Amino acid sequence: MGTLATIALVILAISFMVFVTFFGRLPALRRTPIAWLHRLLWVHLPNGLTTLDQRLTGGRVTTSCARFGNYIMYDRHPTVLIFFFILLAGGEYLYLPTAWPQLSPLQKTTGALAIILPYLFLYLAAFSDPGSITPANHIPEMARYPYDFTLFHPGASCATCRLLKPARSKHCSVCRRCVARCDHHCIFINNCVGAGNQHWFILLLLSTGVLTLYGGVLGVRLMTAQIRLRFPAWALLPWRANGGRGMGFTEWLVIWSWGMQDGGRGSGGGVAMGAVTLLALMLSPLVWGLLGYHLWLVYCGTTTNESMKWSDWQVEMGDGFAFKRRLEVGRVKDVRVEPAWTRWPVEPEQVMVRTDDGKLPVGENLPGVGEWEAVWRLKDVENLYDLGFWDNLVDVFVPGFMFRDPHVPVAEDRLRRKKKRRARKIYLA
Repeated sequence: MGTLATIALVILAISFMVFVTFFGRLPALRRTPIAWLHRLLWVHLPNGLTTLDQRLTGGRVTTSCARFGNYIMYDRHPTVLIFFFILLAGGEYLYLPTAWPQLSPLQKTTGALAIILPYLFLYLAAFSDPGSITPANHIPEMARYPYDFTLFHPGASCATCRLLKPARSKHCSVCRRCVARCDHHCIFINNCVGAGNQHWFILLLLSTGVLTLYGGVLGVRLMTAQIRLRFPAWALLPWRANGGRGMGFTEWLVIWSWGMQDGGRGSGGGVAMGAVTLLALMLSPLVWGLLGYHLWLVYCGTTTNESMKWSDWQVEMGDGFAFKRRLEVGRVKDVRVEPAWTRWPVEPEQVMVRTDDGKLPVGENLPGVGEWEAVWRLKDVENLYDLGFWDNLVDVFVPGFMFRDPHVPVAEDRLRRKKKRRARKIYLA
């Protein structure tokens, strides 16, 4: 039991660290213990170690660690991708020899499908073009989305690519390219997640979540069946053991530890299958949490990159430095920096600006018409890229889908969509 307990603690600690790393910076968790732990682990603790290292070695250790960390996190290399692949393949190599002979034909069929799909979607997410913007496809990419005059303004150029930045695009410093509807750079696939592969990335999370949950639950069922052959009074839930009379936790844990080590029809195989089952059960909530987060972003009509921008706007609003006013209906556009878009059904209605002193914006060249008004809450701002969950999902899984009906005027289509769904949602609202 000592070895299994150590394995469990190590896996649990790694899973928790990964969870805090991924979710600690989310604006929605800003005032939660998760955000506090993120700051402790990734801000305060490194700063304290850096100060100590400066006194002891002149900063040589932290400099070397920083270089290694930057290489792992911010250079494009397949190290983490290979680790992810080995984790999948190695877990199956340890798990299947013991579990496979005990499966029914239906379980073998569904299990084979659950095993194959993560590899398929990993390949597609890692090696598909995420939506690279090049001189050859720059014109159609400029017309993919309209500028919302809040997060994205016409006329901005990429300092590296020397191209006008299409709305919702971002230059990835790791991949060294601009990516259409860039969500984030994922080290697990050694690729950006963007308009070209976001659907494969979501399917990768879904299939991996199904695999870990299926493998964990199936492993528990197989070990439970073997345990009950030797200890008929035992039950997976301690209070249901001994025919409902219950069982002491110590006795229950001793029997469960036997099942983890020897209940898989062979002591060596049982330990391997038990360890992988434990790993799958502990990693499954993390994978499902990441999937839920990305589906929530789809629901809100935003991306990870845009959610960070909305977070910055929320800070400006809290300080009283954010203002908006309406855009002129039928305004004349400069087609050199704001080409006509043909697929998006709605146009921007507002322009947002920030000031340094909290006073009303002043200037003749500022876009929009009418009076400026202060904005204090995100829910008072229109998210141009939210068409409702199903249309947002279509935009992710069918990137070239034509939302605009050429036979319906833009104003009428906008009114119809506003009546069809609830108020627009912005992540953090």
